[in-house]
Amino acid sequence: MEEFNIQSINTNEDVVVSFTPSDSVFRYNYVITKNNIKGEVINVEGKTPVDISFTEEGTYSIEVKTYDMYGNETIINSGTYVIDKTLPKITIKNKTYKTVKNKEINVLDGVTAIDNVDGDITSNIIVSDIDYTKTGIKTIEYKIVDTAGNSSIEKAYVTVKNDYSTLIKIGQFGALLLILFIIIFLYKYIRSIKLEKRFSRYSINSRNNSSISLLDYLYNKYCSFIDKFSIYLKKSNYLSKKADKYVKYNIAFELDDPSGMKFIARKIFVGLLYTFVLLLIGLMLSKAPNILVIFISFVLGYYTLDLIYLYKYSKYRKKIENDLLDAITIMNNAFKAGMSIIQAIELVYKELDGPISKEFKKISTELSYGLDLDTAFRRFAERIKISEAVYLTSSLSVLNKTGGNIIKVFESIKKTMYSKKKLENELKSLTSSSRFIMWVLIFVPVVFVIFIAAINRGYFKPLFENPLGYAIIGLILIIYITYIFTVRRIMKVRM
Repeated sequence: MEEFNIQSINTNEDVVVSFTPSDSVFRYNYVITKNNIKGEVINVEGKTPVDISFTEEGTYSIEVKTYDMYGNETIINSGTYVIDKTLPKITIKNKTYKTVKNKEINVLDGVTAIDNVDGDITSNIIVSDIDYTKTGIKTIEYKIVDTAGNSSIEKAYVTVKNDYSTLIKIGQFGALLLILFIIIFLYKYIRSIKLEKRFSRYSINSRNNSSISLLDYLYNKYCSFIDKFSIYLKKSNYLSKKADKYVKYNIAFELDDPSGMKFIARKIFVGLLYTFVLLLIGLMLSKAPNILVIFISFVLGYYTLDLIYLYKYSKYRKKIENDLLDAITIMNNAFKAGMSIIQAIELVYKELDGPISKEFKKISTELSYGLDLDTAFRRFAERIKISEAVYLTSSLSVLNKTGGNIIKVFESIKKTMYSKKKLENELKSLTSSSRFIMWVLIFVPVVFVIFIAAINRGYFKPLFENPLGYAIIGLILIIYITYIFTVRRIMKVRM
């Protein structure tokens, strides 16, 4: 009896099908059908068995026609031989999950498995066990095996956190009480002001009114806190050394702390204020920020005052730099009129206004207290740290020690500073296009990111759902800051 050694099979390996004809067969032929396409007819003389190998992917079947010695035909059909070497594909819509301790979640939501032969085999997915009793990042393994024996494994991650829902609710309640307290306090304060105005027409006000406004009261409390906090911070040698770099702000803007320690106390206070506001917003939104976000908010708050005062101090120095030429001109005219250096300095701070007037008034005060001219102008140059002031101080020092015609010296200083200012203006005009290109290069990446986020809001979402994503964000920021620094250095022209 004719037969095939294998009737039907679905496998991921090569298959060899043997056909053995019976004794009555005189000759036969066979046709292989692959994926419903018939091949050529292959003739075999006699009763010789045949081995047919299938190595490529596809669905095969064999049709054999046998003939006896009288020419009678018999058709024999094989089963179906499926060679499937393609791995099934697992698609995971969300590869990161979040939950709290002892709360299981459906990790199969949005997970599908498709096979090229079996079709949708999602129901056959095997999911690894997850321990919801401990916190941390858990790895989920999805495994699928098709009927041919091909298997695929994909991974996802579930972050198990402590359940802070009760604390968040308590915090929300406390935040609402705080807001309600502030509203009631403001209402009572405004109402008391109105009542005071109504009764003031029927009463006689004393000349010394010791009452203060709400803003003054809050500001006094703030100043009192900064005073006490700065005294505590002075115990740190590191902070005491660090405070010296902020003395220039105290000198320039006449702040109330010559040591600079109060400036550090204000920086820490603003950082804590930023963090408090962030936590308050997180509580109201029922979403507690993680440690990294809290740290970033504190750092942003801590350096906010640095950015503000750095900008103000740069404007302060720029104003002095622009007005110094006018001061030199006034002093030169005063010398021509026969005035002394002290009289010329007094004339400058009386005629001019702004930072340059304050600086020359300080010089005049220092001279009146007995400092010599060299020391007073050297302190002036150290305070503002601009090249013109150093040049003026050096000229006066040489003139004071060696003597000479002060009118000619100041005329030379005036011409030099005027030529430099003229050259700076010309250079600024010539490099305006380069500076515009520099700012374009700096802001193009930011605009590009905003544009992508506007088109596809979920494009950057994976970066904020995985610890590796935060590391990538940090690396991107470092590269971007380096990029800005490099572009500015390339475009900057020094005189």
